[in-house]
Amino acid sequence: MSTYSPSLRIELIGTGDQAGVWGNTTNTNLGTLLESSIAGYVSVAVSSANQAFTALNGAADEARSMTIALTTTTGANFAVYAPPAEKTYVIYNASSYTATIYNPTVIGNTTAAGAGVAIPAGKTMTVWTEGTNFYFQNTHIIGTVVGNVTGNLKRLS
Repeated sequence: MSTYSPSLRIELIGTGDQAGVWGNTTNTNLGTLLESSIAGYVSVAVSSANQAFTALNGAADEARSMTIALTTTTGANFAVYAPPAEKTYVIYNASSYTATIYNPTVIGNTTAAGAGVAIPAGKTMTVWTEGTNFYFQNTHIIGTVVGNVTGNLKRLS
C-alpha cells in the first residue's frame, strides 16, 4: 500500500504494489511534484484574511511550489498557511497589503503553530521553515557597512 512522504507529500509505492503501472506514479513524482518543489511557480489568489495553501498527497498543489506569488481581494493585510513541514519558499507579495506566512498546526488549518514572517506589499522574500516557525532566509550581508542603512537598497551599475 502506498504512503506519502511527510514534507513534499510524494507517493511512496509499497513493495510489490502497482506492478506494471508504477511508471505513471514515478513520472508524476519526478516530472511534476519534485520539479515543482525545486523550480515551480504558482500564483495564489488570497480571498480571505486567513487562507491555507492547497496541500495534496501525490498531486499538484500550491504549497509544493518553490516560488509563490500572492494576490488578494481582501482589502487588508492577510495571512497564508503552508503545511507544517520543512521547506524553503520564495514569496512575491504582489498585493498592496502585508502578507504573513505561517505554519498551521495541521495541514489545511489556519491556526498558527509558531512564528510567521511578514512580507511587505510589493516585495519578494526567501523564507524557510522547520515545520513550526518561519524565518528570513538571509539575515547577514557580507561586506563592510559604514553608517546606518535604511530604506530600499538599490543596485549600482
